[in-house]
Amino acid sequence: MSIFSTILVLHTLFSLHQTDRHEFRLSMVSLFMLTLGFMVEAYPRGSTRVQELSGAQDYDKANLFSRLTFYFYQPVISLAARQHMLQPSDIVNQLPEENRTQPGYERLSVYWNKRVQNYYSEVHASQKQQNQRERRDSGGKTTGLKKPSLMAAALLANWRALIPVIAMRIVIPFTEYLSPVLLGLFLDYIQGPPADSDTLKKDEDKPLIYGLAIAFSIFAVQTVVPIMYVYILRDMYLLSNEIKAALIAMIYRKALKLSPDARRQSSTGAITNHMSVDATAWEGGIDKLSIWISLPFDFTICLLWRAGVYEGLEEERLKATDERIRLTSEILSNVKIVKLYGWEMPFKRKISQARSIELGVLRRMGALEAIMSVVFASSSVIVSLITFAVYVTIGNGELTPKIVFVSIALFDQLHEPVSRLAEGTTDAIGIIVATKRIQRFLFREEIDDQQILREAHDSSGIANAIEVEDAVMSWTPAVPSERVEDDDEDDDENNSTCEDQPLLTDHSDTENSGSNTPLRPTLRHVNLTIKDRTLTAVVGRVGQGKSSLLSAIIGEMYKIQGTIRVRGRVAYVPQQAWIFNATLRDNILFGNAFNQERYRQVLQVCGLEPDLAILPAGDLTEIGERGINLSGGQKQRVSLARAAYDDADVYLLDDPLSAVDAHVDRYLWDNLIGSRGLLKDKARILVTHGVHHLEHVDQIVVMNDGEVSEVGRYEDLVAAKRSFYYLIKDYASKHVRRRKNSLAVDAALAGSYGIETAHHASESTAADGPSENVSLSERSEEDALESDSVTLDDDVGPESVLKRTASMNQTANTDTLDEEEDRLIEEEVMKKGSIEWKLVKSYAKACTLELAIGIVLINAVTQLCQIGFNFWLKHWISKSKEELQASLPLFLGVYTAMTVVYVVFYVFFVHLALAVGRIRASELIHRRLISKIIRMPMSFFDTTPLGRIVNRFSSDLYSIDENLPWKFIDLIYLSISVFSTFVVLAATTPVFILMIPPVLLVYYIIQNHYLWAIRSLKRMNSVAISPLYQHFDETLNGVSTIRAMAVQERFIHENTRRTDYSSNAFTAFMYCNRWVELRLQFLSASIILVVALSGVFSRYTIDPSLVGLALNFAISIADSIMWLCRDFSGWQSYLVAVERVQEYTDKYPEAPEVTDKAVPESWPDRGRIVFKNYSTRYREGLDLAIKHLSFEVMPGERIGIVGRTGAGKSSLTLALFRIVEAANSHWARASDNTGYHAQGQDDPAETDRLLGGRSVLAEGSNHDDPREEEIDGGSIEIDGIDIATIGLSDLRKHLAIIPQDPTLFEGTIRDNLDPFQEVPDAQLWEALERAHLKDHIRALPGGLGLNAVVAQNGENFSVGQRSLICLARALLRKSKILILDEATAAVDIETDELIQRTIRLEFRDRTILTIAHRIKTVMDSSRILVMEQGRVVEMDAPEVLLQRQDSLFFKLAHQAGEVPTQE
Repeated sequence: MSIFSTILVLHTLFSLHQTDRHEFRLSMVSLFMLTLGFMVEAYPRGSTRVQELSGAQDYDKANLFSRLTFYFYQPVISLAARQHMLQPSDIVNQLPEENRTQPGYERLSVYWNKRVQNYYSEVHASQKQQNQRERRDSGGKTTGLKKPSLMAAALLANWRALIPVIAMRIVIPFTEYLSPVLLGLFLDYIQGPPADSDTLKKDEDKPLIYGLAIAFSIFAVQTVVPIMYVYILRDMYLLSNEIKAALIAMIYRKALKLSPDARRQSSTGAITNHMSVDATAWEGGIDKLSIWISLPFDFTICLLWRAGVYEGLEEERLKATDERIRLTSEILSNVKIVKLYGWEMPFKRKISQARSIELGVLRRMGALEAIMSVVFASSSVIVSLITFAVYVTIGNGELTPKIVFVSIALFDQLHEPVSRLAEGTTDAIGIIVATKRIQRFLFREEIDDQQILREAHDSSGIANAIEVEDAVMSWTPAVPSERVEDDDEDDDENNSTCEDQPLLTDHSDTENSGSNTPLRPTLRHVNLTIKDRTLTAVVGRVGQGKSSLLSAIIGEMYKIQGTIRVRGRVAYVPQQAWIFNATLRDNILFGNAFNQERYRQVLQVCGLEPDLAILPAGDLTEIGERGINLSGGQKQRVSLARAAYDDADVYLLDDPLSAVDAHVDRYLWDNLIGSRGLLKDKARILVTHGVHHLEHVDQIVVMNDGEVSEVGRYEDLVAAKRSFYYLIKDYASKHVRRRKNSLAVDAALAGSYGIETAHHASESTAADGPSENVSLSERSEEDALESDSVTLDDDVGPESVLKRTASMNQTANTDTLDEEEDRLIEEEVMKKGSIEWKLVKSYAKACTLELAIGIVLINAVTQLCQIGFNFWLKHWISKSKEELQASLPLFLGVYTAMTVVYVVFYVFFVHLALAVGRIRASELIHRRLISKIIRMPMSFFDTTPLGRIVNRFSSDLYSIDENLPWKFIDLIYLSISVFSTFVVLAATTPVFILMIPPVLLVYYIIQNHYLWAIRSLKRMNSVAISPLYQHFDETLNGVSTIRAMAVQERFIHENTRRTDYSSNAFTAFMYCNRWVELRLQFLSASIILVVALSGVFSRYTIDPSLVGLALNFAISIADSIMWLCRDFSGWQSYLVAVERVQEYTDKYPEAPEVTDKAVPESWPDRGRIVFKNYSTRYREGLDLAIKHLSFEVMPGERIGIVGRTGAGKSSLTLALFRIVEAANSHWARASDNTGYHAQGQDDPAETDRLLGGRSVLAEGSNHDDPREEEIDGGSIEIDGIDIATIGLSDLRKHLAIIPQDPTLFEGTIRDNLDPFQEVPDAQLWEALERAHLKDHIRALPGGLGLNAVVAQNGENFSVGQRSLICLARALLRKSKILILDEATAAVDIETDELIQRTIRLEFRDRTILTIAHRIKTVMDSSRILVMEQGRVVEMDAPEVLLQRQDSLFFKLAHQAGEVPTQE
């Protein structure tokens, strides 16, 4: 304030011509001292030791001058220049506390929730005034009430922070317009008094100091305005990022509360898109919205028309993006199934179709931008033409330097905001549309926490743990809900098939219903009491409501009537285990405090200790997404261990024993679930399809058609001879006998814990699901560790037991555990160094080089026209009024011609860039990305989180579609503009030539420092987003478990932490941009000062029109240089998206789909399979998973495959389908993306991992046998053809498989059976009939038949029904070879029998390989193949192997109760 006051005093004294007084001199000295003191204050306040150790942010330590000039950020910039990159540790604590996620969320949510509550209060009040008929006539919608606006809530919740933003947005335009005013005064000074007023010349001639004062005033304006703008820009971006983080927090919390109906309406992909696209639209949102404050120009009609059209297009584009992301996420999350079926092409085609719709909208948006550029980009040129034409024709005016160049300066001042208005309108509409989409999502129906009465646990055990009274429950509302939130006609999330059609009543239980009748409730009139410390079994046939009963108890269904009361905390084990990306220990602890004694006890009773022995880092081994490196049985036991460690009061177990085999089933029963197990003092409800434990439960609940048909003890229910009696009649006696036989065998073998451990170690016979899912990291150490495991062939005497127990102690003892955490999922790498120009070349080629060159040349023509305007006007300034009027047609004709050329070429330039070039590039980049990703080897998906891949398809492609083209346009335009300006300045102001070298040197220094920092910061910003996406996806997959176990707050805290981490990276990135803006603006102001001073000192010798022309260009270059640097950095930062996409497109794919060796359509016509000395590994650098296999399968043989965990059973399946290649084969090396074979060749400094972590490659490269590196991997032949010589598509489409996990894709029944759309309906119905599904599909609601909707992940079908659909797929293949990869591991006994019967009947003449889960499923095989440590140890007919009591198969059969005890 003192500085500004002193300037006012000086101005007053100067105006009064009192410059020779002492007051003037003292004021000058005072101004100098104040300015010097202000600058001295720039010395950082954090220089003392106390300040350095305070932990405060650099911004908080900085003084005012340092904050205004962003000098506090200089250490980060300098560090980047020295190191040529930055690490995350260099930018910690940049995000201010008040702008973190939690404060922002609290502000916004309080304001939003209040408005929503008021709205619903008004809705309810309005509904009370209507009668039932009126409500029905209105379609259930409440009219006349407007929903609260989320955008208004976001702005009003932060109104205090918006006040300075609005104030500065109003002040800055007025300050900017001082430049043309000062330019007019300066040109008056240069031009001097009129030539005909010689008598007054001496008096009117202004002194030199006047000119200097004006020159420095122009410099001051050009310096102060950027400081004001940059400072307020920081606040705007921080506030924008705070709102974005708050919206992400609201979306995340909402996703944890969605009701079942709302979950069906909002797919996982759509919800993720709200976070990754819609919320991200708010980055810089306040800056984009505030543009409208400073633009009070009369473009209302045009802008409203554009806004309306653009909003519709943006809405349409986001719908297409939602569908594309949903498809991509679904396919990538089930990519193994896609590859096994050979369905890459149809799914790729579906994604490409969604992409085409998206790009079609972008093309129309580009055409709209081109049309509107006439208004926004060409307005100043057109206004100039009209203004000067009217002035010289109607006004008969004379063109003087002041009139011309001040007018041009004003027009340029108008041009910049108006041209930016086009982009600002686009951004503003994008924000509005995105916010509306989030708003609609936030209005989705929430789960009712009050429908389940939760009470404290009664430790006395007298009170019931669960009470269900007359409960009627449904997966959909009993009547169509009055969806007040859906009053928007263009609800963006009602466009996919799964949302348009009514879903089945239940994700596991279905009801037949006509298309015009309401769906029946899933559970009807349930009355049930569960006492504390008791075990209740829930049984019933497929689709009768067993799983729904548990879902009802945890509140996952709609309660139509009745009461459900739960006393105590609940632990829930879902039917399909939910495992998240963390260590094994973290998956078990699940956020609870570590208690070593209980932890070890839980590991023991869940049979996990042997698994820890073979995992590379024990319980610190990292588990991949969805438990990718665990087998099916291991995942289920980890899920059980999580529940057991939680020490809850009520345990809900949804058939967890279905994924383990007989002896593991028995061990878990005895030690965990049963009456003597760890949970014996808890209330337990066990949904089961088995009958062998029912004699030992306290209560049995029989479900029949959604109702509880019987309740009682085993003996009572059998005696009653009702539904339970008939349910077990076919199975009970046989299984009871087997259980007794198995117990006798176990007693004969051993009675110690050692043999129990042996049970664990050998459970892989059938329990643990596909052995290919055994930790990919463990393959390097698997053989050595397995040799230490206790097996049935080991000595099980006391000494052996003691050794084994000691080993277990060491594994579980965290105090002595010195192993590092073994990482399967590597941290995302962040490249260092400059952006490679090959990326620019790659993007230009994607547009086509001819088009790219044409765009540059067209823009050059528009720039020549702009320069021509100024020189043409300068030429006519020297003409008299009479000469101008005489040549008026020439003057206006040439001016009009240049204007028309400029407008036409500029429109053409924008159209080519946005409607042609952008679409070509985006389409090609996406096509290359999806084509490469879908054909990556499975090892890539095993070690790369899905969120990281989806990030490429969402955020990175969005940058390529939306941001990068605009940056290319701006960069081309500004580069040519700055270059032409320098040429004009050099031509008109010769002294400027001397300034060019120092200006370029300073510019280079600033830009060099800046680019090193901005590249690293942009990469960090991009990489920091992936963990947020990953956590979001994991949460959505496990939301039922999270809600049941009431750990929402912990997951919300983790979401907040990851959001803050991402926001901190964005803040550092934003600070860097502000830092460079100020320095470039100061450089530009210096150029203006030099030009002005040259005009002052050569006032009497220089043409005033040249000075005006030079100053006009110098003023325009100020913004041009600043925007050039910003756009260049933005262009480079958005090129990071191309770099990240190219990172994946440059990876090596698996073998080609088709080779020059074709196979006949009837191949294989016999079904003969020969393994010749075959070996394989899961990826390069790991040990062999299969070693030197040699055996032959004759046509029509049924081969049962059994073995321990990691024995290599399912590896055979992967080998047959070439999911893994033969060791050291050409394609094994050619598809290697680990860089294992290139270790030591590349510079390790090329990449740096963002968060550190140990390399799996380095750890996994130690082979037990060095000769494995050079072995011949052998071959597999099918009907005499080496499968390595044919294409993958030819191979996989001629093999049939029924996988362990029955996977369905969102779409229709037809899509899931025949995605190629090649099979006629008759054959599809025949396959469904043979799979026992025809009647069920015909009876689905809506009567759609093959077009019946399949929900996401097939959630509207039970697991058994999904398995039967997979069986129908196999029936359609008509292949001579069928692989059953533990196909019935997770289904009930009834479905298992159904599948086995169908296989025996329909595949009786085919070669069948069965990886056993239940030993009895392979007892009727032609031969049994027994594997151990990747080798074949036995292969013969089952009756032959059973005669040899020393055979491994005999012992396994004994454990499963398949061999009677010898008396």
